[in-house]
Amino acid sequence: MLEQLVQLDTELFLYLNNLGTTTWDGFWMFYTTKFYWIPFYAVLLFIIFRTRTPKLFLITIFVIFLMVLFTDQMTNVFKKVLVMRLRPCHDPTLEGLVRLVKPHCGGQFGFFSGHASNSMAVAVFSGLLLRFKYKYFIFLMLIWSVAMGYSRIYIGVHFPLDVICGMAFGAMSGFMFYKLDLFLQKRYDVK
Repeated sequence: MLEQLVQLDTELFLYLNNLGTTTWDGFWMFYTTKFYWIPFYAVLLFIIFRTRTPKLFLITIFVIFLMVLFTDQMTNVFKKVLVMRLRPCHDPTLEGLVRLVKPHCGGQFGFFSGHASNSMAVAVFSGLLLRFKYKYFIFLMLIWSVAMGYSRIYIGVHFPLDVICGMAFGAMSGFMFYKLDLFLQKRYDVK
């Protein structure tokens, strides 16, 4: 059963990865690069800031920091200790079949995707946090996160299951840290 799932995952990866064209390579490389999203994160933080007092905003910043640290470190534990599944661009059985858009492949192991995990955690956390002020914001954030996950397949560094599991872990993390933020907001919202 597991072998069949891995085989289907590999076939789906090859199909999706090979849909890419040089016309779209630049766009997906831009999309997947964390550095280019700094202005987006700054705007997101500003929107959150406007919904809180300065004291409560600092609590939220601390929770966001913990959430990103948690998802990042758990990704490393799964990649390097628990699962150790090769990235498609490091898998010798796929040599010559992977469209690697990046100049380098990245670390040896890829399960699960840190980009997918972190972006989904941010999407769920911020979407839930702002849902009372911006009703459909969470849907935009989820679309942004799914596209981030797809970008990892497109550029050739993650299998679809790496992305799906990363998104699932990120969604759980985002929800868990949203609940932590609510708890801390109530506890420290002393007038």
